[in-house]
Formats: sequence, structure tokens, C-alpha cells
Amino acid sequence: MASNDYVKYMTQRIVKYMDTPKDERKKLREERKKQEIAYSNKWFGVLPFAFRLFIQKRKD
Repeated sequence: MASNDYVKYMTQRIVKYMDTPKDERKKLREERKKQEIAYSNKWFGVLPFAFRLFIQKRKD
């Protein structure tokens, strides 16, 4: 991505962030915190997930 494209992208993100009301941003932040993350991914990264997909693919 060219530097000009990156600046354009970041400007759009900032403007979008500033346009959303504060209470809506707070609500979205709380929803993200409530989403449950699998403990195997939280503690060991993506490796257990990749291993599980590999095993499931071999069974099919």
C-alpha cells in the first residue's frame, strides 16, 4: 500500500471514529469485551486452532 493510500485510509478511520457518538463507541467497546475468546487461542495463539482444522480436514 502506498503511503498516500495509507494516509487516506487512516484519515477515513479517524473521521469515522470522530463522527460516532461517544455513548455508541462506549457501547461497542463493552460488546467487544463481552465476546468470549476460546482459552486455547488466548493462551497459546492460533496454533491449537490450526491443529484442530488440520485434524478435522484429515477426517473428511
